[in-house]
Amino acid sequence: MALMITDECINCDVCEPECPNNAISQGDEIYVIDPDKCTECVGHFDTPQCREVCPVDCIPQDPNRVETQDQLMAKFQKLTANK
Repeated sequence: MALMITDECINCDVCEPECPNNAISQGDEIYVIDPDKCTECVGHFDTPQCREVCPVDCIPQDPNRVETQDQLMAKFQKLTANK
């Protein structure tokens, strides 16, 4: 499943540069994750890098975007096909 950023976000700016898919951007009030680009770092790393660096632990899985490891890998392959 894709990840999401909750309103506990403190806008510390550390997650955005860590995302290999450029799925994280500044929203109106807090950072947001584009679920169409989020692969939970599948294909890049063993663990989601945004979660590794988040100092307030505000990046849970999005219950509205349930995806299997195979689906995340397929998304990774689609996102990186033109690179």
